[in-house]
Amino acid sequence: MIAKVNSAATVGLNPVRIEVEISIDSSGFPSFTIVGLPDKAVEESKERVRAALKNSSADFPNRRLTVNLAPADMPKEGPAFDLPIALGILIASGQLQGDISDCLFVGEISLDGSLRPTKGVLPAAILAKELKLKKIFVPKDNVCEAAVVGGLKVYPVATLKDLYFHLAGQKAIEESPAVSVEDLLSVSEVAVDFADIKGQESAKRALELAAAGGHNVLMKGPPGSGKTLLARSFPSILPVLTIDEALEVTKIYSIAGLLSLDTPIVGKRPFRSPHHTVSRVGLIGGGSNPLPGEISLAHRGVLFLDEFSEFPRSVLESLRQPVEDGIVTISRAAGSISYPSKFVLIASQNPCPCGYLGDKKRNCICAPSSVVRYQKRVSGPLLDRIDIHVEVPAVEIEKLGDDGELTAEKSRTVRERVQKARDRQTKRFKGLAATCNAEMSVREIKEFCPLSVKIREFLNMAGSSMGLSARSYHRLIKVARTIADLEGSESLEVVHFSEALQFRFRSGE
Repeated sequence: MIAKVNSAATVGLNPVRIEVEISIDSSGFPSFTIVGLPDKAVEESKERVRAALKNSSADFPNRRLTVNLAPADMPKEGPAFDLPIALGILIASGQLQGDISDCLFVGEISLDGSLRPTKGVLPAAILAKELKLKKIFVPKDNVCEAAVVGGLKVYPVATLKDLYFHLAGQKAIEESPAVSVEDLLSVSEVAVDFADIKGQESAKRALELAAAGGHNVLMKGPPGSGKTLLARSFPSILPVLTIDEALEVTKIYSIAGLLSLDTPIVGKRPFRSPHHTVSRVGLIGGGSNPLPGEISLAHRGVLFLDEFSEFPRSVLESLRQPVEDGIVTISRAAGSISYPSKFVLIASQNPCPCGYLGDKKRNCICAPSSVVRYQKRVSGPLLDRIDIHVEVPAVEIEKLGDDGELTAEKSRTVRERVQKARDRQTKRFKGLAATCNAEMSVREIKEFCPLSVKIREFLNMAGSSMGLSARSYHRLIKVARTIADLEGSESLEVVHFSEALQFRFRSGE
C-alpha cells in the first residue's frame, strides 16, 4: 500500500511543497529506506520514527518500507519530515484511515512520540495557504508562529498519539485561534534616548535622515566621541515594521532557528552588531547547508559595524553587492540560494590608528604612512555606496557635566517625524518594489524626483568640485528627497540638495 502526505521545505526563503510517499512491500527482506536526496538529519529520522511509533503503542511494519521525498532532485535537510513520515507509515500499514489531502504536516519527533519545536514553520504555513490547503499540523511550541497566517486552520500537536486520535475521530485536537500580526508590532525599546546624548546635533540629524529614508551612514570621529552611543540609540527613532516587513523578517529568523517560542513574530526592527572578527560566511551567510548571515538577519533593520576599518578587507568588500542590490546570492556546487538583505548600514570608525588625527586637544602619534594604510582598509567603491558621511567630534567635558534640564529632542518626537516621512514614501511607492527612498531605482528617481533647471546647474557645479560619481549623483538625489519628505515638501529645492551635500563622501578624502 502507498500513502502520500504533504509537507514543506525551504529553498532560501521560498517554501517548497514536499510530497512524502510511503510504500510498504511484503516481498523481500525487512528494510527502511529513505530516498530523495536526504541529508544526515533526514536519514536519522528512521530511528526516531521507529522508536516513536513503538512508544506510542503503534505497530512498526516488519516489512520492506520505502520513503520517497518528492521532488527527488532537490536536497532535503532537517528533522521536519519526521511527522509526515510517521503518519505515512500509519496510513500505509492500515493502522489509520482518513483523508489528509487538504492537510500539511511538519515536525520533529522525539523517541517517546512527543513533538519538538521545528525551524521553518512560518514559511510552511504560508505555503499551505498558497496551495489552498485547509489545515496545517505543527508542534505545539510552534503553533503561534503558524497562527499568524490567516485563512488557515492550525492544529498544535503535542504527541504522535494525539494526532492519531484526532485523525481517527476519537479525540479532536483543539484548533488554535488566529494571531493578529498588527497587535505584535511595536517600536524598539532601547536604553539610550536621543535626549540622553549631549551635543552631536549633526550626527543626530544624519541618523534622522537615515531612519526616514533607509540610508546608510558612516560616522567618523575620535574614541569616546559617542559614535557607538549614537548607533545604539538609532533603533529608538525607527518607524514601526509594516505587516509585510514583519513577515519577511520572521521567515528569516524561523529558517535560521532564531525565533523565540515566546514571540511568534519579529515585531521590532532587528539590530545586529557583529564583532569585527566576524568571518565572511558569518556576515554574508553560507556554509555546507547555506543559512542566513548577519546581513540577512538585519533585513528591514540595522546592521551596525563598529570599528569599521578593523574588519578584514575581504569581509567588507563582500558587502558591496548586498548594499547595492538588497539581496545576497550564495552559490554552491549544488545550486544557488538568495536571501534578502535590505538593511540600514550604520558604520563607525576612527580617523587613524590612534584615533586622534585632527583632534584639538590630543596629538596624533601615527606616522603618515600608517594613517594612509589605515584609511585605505575601506575601499572607495564601498564608501561611495554609503549615502551619509558625518564627522562626530569629541564632546567638551564641561557639557557632559552639565546637570541642567535636557533641551535635546527625545527619540519619541524624532520618531514621529520619521514615521510621517515613511508614510509619504509608502504612499508614493505603492505597488512598486521600493519601500523607501534609498531603494529607488534610476527609473523611479526620474519619475519621483524631477529636477528643475536651477537644481541641475547646482548639481553640475557640485559634481565638478567634489568629484561625484554617477552613483553618488543618484544617492545625493535620494537623500535630498528624504530631506524634503521630512519637511513635508512634495517638490525638491536647492536647499534640500545643499544639506544633502554636507553629508556626502568627497573623492580623495
